Amino acid sequence: MLHTFAKIAFTPVVKLVQEKYGSRDKYAGFDVEAAEPAVLGQREVEYIETRDSFYQATVSATGWPYVQHRGGPEGFLKVLDDRTIGFADYRGNRQYVSVGNLMENSRIALIMVDYAERRRLKIFGRVNLLHETDNRELLAQLSEPGYPAKVERAFIIHVQALSWNCSQHITPRFKNDQSTMKG
Repeated sequence: MLHTFAKIAFTPVVKLVQEKYGSRDKYAGFDVEAAEPAVLGQREVEYIETRDSFYQATVSATGWPYVQHRGGPEGFLKVLDDRTIGFADYRGNRQYVSVGNLMENSRIALIMVDYAERRRLKIFGRVNLLHETDNRELLAQLSEPGYPAKVERAFIIHVQALSWNCSQHITPRFKNDQSTMKG
């Protein structure tokens, strides 16, 4: 998985910076293997299916990243198969910045953080937008019964790469129902 992530993230300039600051040797071995799209294992599936929020980044036509928080009931982000995840896109502030960006460039990055357990998963993917009349069965599968907002579309994310990230600088935070004794 990290080999594919490195192929996408470790551009020539990134490699030069790694060399300058002394970490290139640690990652040089990831350049050797052929990079194939990532496969979600049991660890990733369990982690993804218990998230109640994540951050997503898309890129505008002007080259600027756009980062947005996505939240919902635990499990609103669903694993469809070992290379695909998706979620229902509910009506919000109706700016449609992420949707517009994805119409021009299907690339997306997700960051999922479990603050209490100090774990973080990063995913690179490509999105297909599924509009409300495209596939009603899949839209229904991604929707949360009883959730009060209107579903406008779904994001179907084809996972290209993933990386579990270092927990060193994740500040523990807890939900009201979690013990503050952790950490």
